[in-house]
Amino acid sequence: MSFVDRPSLREKALLVSIVPPGEDAELESVAELGRLAETAGATVLGAVIQRRDTISASTFVGKGKLDEIISLTKEKGADVVLVDNDLSPAQARNIEKKTGLPVVDRTELILDIFARHARTREAMLQIELAQLTYALPRLKRLWTHLSRMKKGIGTRGPGETQLETDRRLVKKRIADLKRDLEDVVARRERTVRSRAAEFRVSLVGYTNAGKSSLFRRLTGSRVLVEDKLFSTLDTRTRTLSLPGKPRVLLSDTVGFIRNLPHSLVASFHATLAEVEAADLLLHVVDASAAEPTRQIAAVETVLEEIGASRIPSILVLNKLDLLPDRGKAALLAAGRDSVAYVSAATGEGIADLEAAISRRLDERRVEVELFVPEDRSRVMATLGRCAEVVEATVVDGGLRVIAILEPRHLLGIEREGATVRSRIDAAGRNGRGSDGSDGRPGRRGRRGG
Repeated sequence: MSFVDRPSLREKALLVSIVPPGEDAELESVAELGRLAETAGATVLGAVIQRRDTISASTFVGKGKLDEIISLTKEKGADVVLVDNDLSPAQARNIEKKTGLPVVDRTELILDIFARHARTREAMLQIELAQLTYALPRLKRLWTHLSRMKKGIGTRGPGETQLETDRRLVKKRIADLKRDLEDVVARRERTVRSRAAEFRVSLVGYTNAGKSSLFRRLTGSRVLVEDKLFSTLDTRTRTLSLPGKPRVLLSDTVGFIRNLPHSLVASFHATLAEVEAADLLLHVVDASAAEPTRQIAAVETVLEEIGASRIPSILVLNKLDLLPDRGKAALLAAGRDSVAYVSAATGEGIADLEAAISRRLDERRVEVELFVPEDRSRVMATLGRCAEVVEATVVDGGLRVIAILEPRHLLGIEREGATVRSRIDAAGRNGRGSDGSDGRPGRRGRRGG
């Protein structure tokens, strides 16, 4: 159980947000807050939106709007106030005093949802660390059992106040969690390194963009698919089978969101290691969303933050079955080099996406002629994992093998005893047809073996 015990959000909630004048796009953020609230188990009673460029340093909203909030909470019987921004401890405390209700800001709400969905020990450790990191500067408001000793002559030194004790306990727990997570990170990195021989693809995208549905469609795995925000917190990796290609590993990862709390990004470093080590990213977008461009930007911001922005990617415009006007998807694709149009629900476009992944894999590979000594049969097992074996012929002393693979695997294969006799880069294979022929006179395609 987390050291931080926030109020349960199985309650009636009033939403509060400040929207810059003239920016209707920001209203989508309020709608997203409502979905977050429902995911956390709350019933949304309504929303109070104030249009202004600045916020009040003491109460977030202006005095008149705060009076409206007080009136509505009483009229509608609200149990909690949810604010679509991050509040300072003073702002939250002042609103709580005025309304007499607990106030939960955007970061707290997201942390609450993550805590509810955490199932594995790794996820629980990461979310608790994020919660405590967020709570540490806010203990004065979060703790209701504090006893305060008056400072003065005769009262200094006999002991700590309850607040100081709590701060010390939280700091100690944070240190313990970081040590535990170091072990988790080390195990995760070993797992990631063990998969270095395979072509690794990671699904990334905004929460509820359909990543898990696409993961299920591509791999055939029976993973949980829910129409909820942050239904996936733990990275799952399965095999993606592509005809005539070596094994490809596909990973489903945690969804991102606008203004994802930095404490969460830092705490979930172990989970996001699969993204950082990927050879290709599939950036899944809900093409039917009200503001998909803003969601794309939010995901790209997080990728930049974790150092994954330079990894090659394909923009996957999903949920075409919910999009009556396909022109919207075309606008999202404008200026992008690599785009796939799919519906994970119906299977539309999946074959094209798989073909695009195959092309990306081929772009990274070279064709080599190898000599494998007869006492080095282990090399063939390695080639079976990381290469496409085009031809294997028995010759004096061993095997002559033609294989297509990524250059990074050549050194390991040579260490196992194989000899590289020649190689043809990807450009030299671009003309190879689907029947194995390369389009050059006098040479026949070679498959099988």
